[in-house]
Amino acid sequence: MRIILTLFLALASFVSATAQTTHLYAERDGEKLYLDHYEAVNTQGSRPCVVFAFGGAFARGARADEGYIPYFKALTEAGYDVVSIDYRKRLAKGIDMAGLKGAVIAMKEAVEFAAEDMLSATACVLKNAEQWNINPKHIVACGSSAGAIAALQAENMICNSDTRAAVLGDFNYGGVVSFAGAIFSVSGKPQWQKNPCPVMLFHGNADSNVPYNKASAFGVGFYGSEFLVGQFDKMNTSYWFYSAQYRDHSMAGDPMYVNIEEVKAFINRVVVKGEKLQIVQSVADAKHPKTKTRFSVKEYLGSNYNK
Repeated sequence: MRIILTLFLALASFVSATAQTTHLYAERDGEKLYLDHYEAVNTQGSRPCVVFAFGGAFARGARADEGYIPYFKALTEAGYDVVSIDYRKRLAKGIDMAGLKGAVIAMKEAVEFAAEDMLSATACVLKNAEQWNINPKHIVACGSSAGAIAALQAENMICNSDTRAAVLGDFNYGGVVSFAGAIFSVSGKPQWQKNPCPVMLFHGNADSNVPYNKASAFGVGFYGSEFLVGQFDKMNTSYWFYSAQYRDHSMAGDPMYVNIEEVKAFINRVVVKGEKLQIVQSVADAKHPKTKTRFSVKEYLGSNYNK
């Protein structure tokens, strides 16, 4: 009850202090997709903007979920606009794990559609950047769980000149912030024709929903934060990896509140000021004792879709 009251008070305070407008940014497959634009508090001039995608295994979730409001509030109070987006939830009816080929096709479609919607929402932000006083060079793609996958996948599409990224022209994000995310591939490890923008990743190594390292078979699967950091390190690009020992999928949400100062530092130092950083923070907490850290592809799917 106390948690609900706290969230309600945060929401009420946030709405009263922040200008928020809702915009239709696309219509796909007969579905209207909206974004909520929250304007930074007490700022002047062009501002950074965080484009956020919610979590929910591509099956559930909402852009205005009250659980995200304290995070949005912290960002707007720090001087950043927030754009929280809809995207198509292609796995709303679940996924049939009995048919491997069908499951792969369904997952690929779900991930790529969400990433495509992230790109389209970003195009809407760019179109309105002057009117909204947003600096196009300081737009950050961000997401939780499935939303983090969408953000990382969108960045990968940009770097590989995917036709669906053409809507952005020669734009690239100023950064990506991923809360327990990964990249999905059907052709082995993710490829990068161009170096990615700076990326911040939070992940627990006992996450049974989204792989911390990777979960793949015959080149098909998800490549998680630890795997991606290895690629970024070889490419000598900027990254900030917050690795939590024996933490589960709670890292898809907890850092939005517990680690907000690190998120703001990443945006200020790396995205805005252009510092090149390669940081690995490995943390352990006695409250989280040793537990299983390796899972099969079937276990990952079962954790998300209860089968």
